[in-house]
Amino acid sequence: MRLRSKLLPLIGLIILFGPACYTATITGTVKGPDGAPFEGAFVQAQNTKTRMAFIVLTDSQGRYRVEKVPAGEYQLTSRATGYRGDPRPGVILTADQDASFDFALQKAPIRWNELSIYQAKQLLPASTGKDTLFAQCFVCHGFQTRMASARRDADGWQDRVQYMRDAMQFSLSWRFDDKMAADVASFLNSSFGADATLPRSPADLPDYKNTTRKFTSDAMNIVYVEYEMPGPSRMPFSAAPNKDGYLWIPNFGIANKITRLDPKTGAMEDFPVPYVGTAAVHSAVEGPDGSVWLAEQGPNKLGKWDPKTQKITEYQAAYLPGKEGIESAGSKHTVRFDPHGNVWSTGYPLSRLDPETGKFTDFWGVADHTYGLEPDKDGNIWFTNPGTGQIGKVDWKTLKIKQWDVPTKDGYERRIELDSSGIVWFGEFQNGKIGRFDPKTEAFKEYDLPGGKDVFPYGVGIDADNNVWYSSYYMDVLGRLDPKTGKITEYPFPHSENTIRELFRDAQGRMWYGSPSNNRVGYFYLTGSSAAAAK
Repeated sequence: MRLRSKLLPLIGLIILFGPACYTATITGTVKGPDGAPFEGAFVQAQNTKTRMAFIVLTDSQGRYRVEKVPAGEYQLTSRATGYRGDPRPGVILTADQDASFDFALQKAPIRWNELSIYQAKQLLPASTGKDTLFAQCFVCHGFQTRMASARRDADGWQDRVQYMRDAMQFSLSWRFDDKMAADVASFLNSSFGADATLPRSPADLPDYKNTTRKFTSDAMNIVYVEYEMPGPSRMPFSAAPNKDGYLWIPNFGIANKITRLDPKTGAMEDFPVPYVGTAAVHSAVEGPDGSVWLAEQGPNKLGKWDPKTQKITEYQAAYLPGKEGIESAGSKHTVRFDPHGNVWSTGYPLSRLDPETGKFTDFWGVADHTYGLEPDKDGNIWFTNPGTGQIGKVDWKTLKIKQWDVPTKDGYERRIELDSSGIVWFGEFQNGKIGRFDPKTEAFKEYDLPGGKDVFPYGVGIDADNNVWYSSYYMDVLGRLDPKTGKITEYPFPHSENTIRELFRDAQGRMWYGSPSNNRVGYFYLTGSSAAAAK
């Protein structure tokens, strides 16, 4: 280890202005078992108190650089799939310090919970239970954290499957019957149970190497900063910046909370929803007046957090008659706002809430099954309609809706975003494409993603340079599409099962995400970008 600290004549200023004013830099190299520089290893510095983690990748020379790390005590780790370095706990970083640490990686067993959903799809044995698991359960999460990371007997798996049926009753009751539950439990027991027939390491399977992905050297310049949630199994679906620099986090599933994050300190504060049951908070976004609106997918409600009282008031939307409590008869997903402060939400169906009257306007028969949502510069509301394979726009003044058929059918369009020129971008989840739509010419263009239909692009975001970012639900990568050239670059993500659903850009140009299964939120940027300069 080499450690070089600058003289600190500014200690008085540090005490006066606080430790956040000055930051440290960590550099070093990572070598493989053969002593050669190791490209593509993740190096993480995690604060032992705040749990903030700074994560970078090594370049082709095995070098890494972690910048702007607040003073404190850290644990440093290095890893890659199939490789581990010895951790360095108790590293004390002072303000304005340069520190250097080198790592030597050693081979380590590859475990099933390190794989992507795509790899599991290729390697797990075929069965009806597997088909049901991928079609029904992986809508919310993958297999890595809840299945491959646990050892249970047959009764234990049956118990966990029933627990999910009870917790997600609003979603599973109409599409997941007793036979499906038995098939899934049996498959999980044979794959990951105490007497599993699969090898403990997927690397022992002959097809494993064919499922791995390679990254280019220019993909090593991505930086991640992550924050652990304050409690287990929160399933943070996103992290939406507000005007004061805080982030609002919806906790999906049974957590029944929204969380406010101070990104400077890592401090988080929870605010519970009144609903008793599975609220499944899907979205939480600050409105024009500083209130935070949230979508409760489970009970088909919207909620409003009042910044003065810090309490949440709920607004119940109507179900289709005779189908109360069923997701397809009424549910809320994504929240956005028009210029008058009306609250728009997708789900079943597209709807608008007038906060002054508490009245919902539902667009059944026109936009029954909607998902992505985003206003344009004129306040008109753009949305995806995976139920019909369309994207659409609502004139927010007249409430007239116009929709356009996406060229490639059966894409299950999810997120939608608009760039600074008003061009509409959206992900085609089941087709492995990013779609582009010009509202002026009404012309579509589609971009095939590396990996094709196995990509499953979910979250979509536009960075400050109008590049289009997407998250791969199945491959655990982030992708960047340069619209000027059509070039697509894939970037490694530091965890398996990222299940990222939404990407938000903050005022500094950083791209925020929630990784539900990993119980973390964070942001990323590229070194040398405008976001890096502003950080």
